[in-house]
Amino acid sequence: MAFVVNSIGYFGLHTFPVEVEADVSFGKFKFDIVGLPDAAVSESRERVRAAIKNNGYEFPSVHITVNLAPADVRKEGPLYDLPIFVALLKASRQLTADVRKTAFVGELSLSGYVRPINGVLPMVMKAKEEGLHSIFIPFDNASEAAVVEGIEVYAVHHVDEVMGHLNGTDLLSPIEHTGFSALQEHPDYLDFADVKGQENAKRAVEIAAAGGHNILMIGSPGSGKSMLAKRIPSILPALTFEEALETTKIYSVAGALQEGGLLTQRPFRSPHHSVSAAGLAGGGVIPKPGEISLAHNGVLFLDELPEFSRQAMEIMRQPLEDGEIHISRVFGTLTYPSSVMLVAAMNPCPCGYRGHPKKQCTCPKASAERYLSKVSGPLLDRIDIHIEVAPVAYAQLRNDTPAESSAVIRQRVEKVRKIQQERFAGTATLSNARMTSAQTREFCVLTRDAEALLRDMFDSLNLSARAYDKILHVARTISDMEGQEKIDEAQIFEAVQYRSLDRKFWEY
Repeated sequence: MAFVVNSIGYFGLHTFPVEVEADVSFGKFKFDIVGLPDAAVSESRERVRAAIKNNGYEFPSVHITVNLAPADVRKEGPLYDLPIFVALLKASRQLTADVRKTAFVGELSLSGYVRPINGVLPMVMKAKEEGLHSIFIPFDNASEAAVVEGIEVYAVHHVDEVMGHLNGTDLLSPIEHTGFSALQEHPDYLDFADVKGQENAKRAVEIAAAGGHNILMIGSPGSGKSMLAKRIPSILPALTFEEALETTKIYSVAGALQEGGLLTQRPFRSPHHSVSAAGLAGGGVIPKPGEISLAHNGVLFLDELPEFSRQAMEIMRQPLEDGEIHISRVFGTLTYPSSVMLVAAMNPCPCGYRGHPKKQCTCPKASAERYLSKVSGPLLDRIDIHIEVAPVAYAQLRNDTPAESSAVIRQRVEKVRKIQQERFAGTATLSNARMTSAQTREFCVLTRDAEALLRDMFDSLNLSARAYDKILHVARTISDMEGQEKIDEAQIFEAVQYRSLDRKFWEY
């Protein structure tokens, strides 16, 4: 007779119920695990056998078959150790407790300690969705599971705790649910009050933050591009519970979740320019999330943009457009969300001083062309705002007048984001940058003068259809910042200025 224990599997962010079936029959000793297991699952045989023997239970020296159903879905990782342990004790009559409404996940040490695993948050959510009453998880994963209501979660250090609870001899208390409280202050964030001068660049960064727009900053070394970029998280609105839950699931699956459970601050990812395309998009036999997904609902900062490989840059084109990335492997296709605010910074030429008011550029024209050509036109077209960051004058650096703080800027950003939440209520759109074509037509209403200006600019600058949409989206954000329903001529003019910098540097 086969005994069934519930578990949960995951493939990317997709979770699914797994039935761990154990059958013990007379015959020559053999221990088979079937159901499309990977190497880590197959090695459960030795971990589970040692854990059973080292904790005073009798390991059945007969023909053992463990099936992980559904058999046509690949099972990955050591998370099935604990349910296999429980299933074997059920099959060998050493455990009689009713576990039909309970799930188990966790890796076992040889002595029976329950080690942490990846993906616990989405697994607990799936167990609740499947109508299970309780789930046993590793103690070290308790903080991320505590955000899920409606299911009893037992966090355990050792299999003795599991058996004591199931046998009724030493009952455990489920972990307490921890509510979500978005952080209103960001004490560990850098502050815009430290930035001297750069009023034009700060204006562009504020517009980008208010509308969720991608932004490219071009300027000479030391002009403050990285300084501005690293302070952007300090002016972004706090995560909503839904955003925090979605982002935390990605980090849980990636094994990148730190202690503290649910993420309450927007991610800021700044990969080195040597990162591979797989590092950005996600990689592995069963791909884990890459940098572009780890930055979901936050900022992806690419410093020295032309130094990234062409393949790495081009792989971002589709995720920037769609807000999600699809990765195909032999075992299936995974989809990870990637709704990011891309912030890129670069020099105007290899030496960095092309267009500098005081320093002479030493780059041959061909060298500068090759450098700039590393950033393709299609990628530039997907970046809403292009801004030149000019060198800071000595008088500005020595000015002791306090600059505007991040807290003040964030209040304005949050006000504009609230307008967008009301505008897009009931839809999947969260910001102006993510408007669909239909929403662009509905919400980007122009005055007569603005319409005439945009028509002239479109023809004279030879803009693409995508650039046309980007200009309208940025103009809509500027209009929201000024509290206007219709987009006027000045807002169109400013939005077009943020799309013209590529013609200064990319056309000779």
